[in-house]
Amino acid sequence: MTERHRVCRLDELAEGEGREFVVADRVLAVYLLDGQVYALDGICPHAGGPLAQGMVRNQVVTCPWHGWQYNVCTGQHRINPKICVQTFAATVDDGVVYVNMP
Repeated sequence: MTERHRVCRLDELAEGEGREFVVADRVLAVYLLDGQVYALDGICPHAGGPLAQGMVRNQVVTCPWHGWQYNVCTGQHRINPKICVQTFAATVDDGVVYVNMP
């Protein structure tokens, strides 16, 4: 069963950039892309890099530590289909961002 967690106000997110939040004892990377909010596990599975600090281009975030790349919308690694970062459903209600997490 999932629970809805408050993350931030929508105006705390910058278009095209990631921001890191700790929600329910997990580090999340939250992005605002083309007006839509996306939430991923914020820790790169390669070596623990902070995905929210990575550069985003064309819906792909590049981990700032070693350059691994993930689709922000799906969590899928750009090269290896066996690697995927967990994603979480994000919604905006009355200007507040929420994520659904187990």
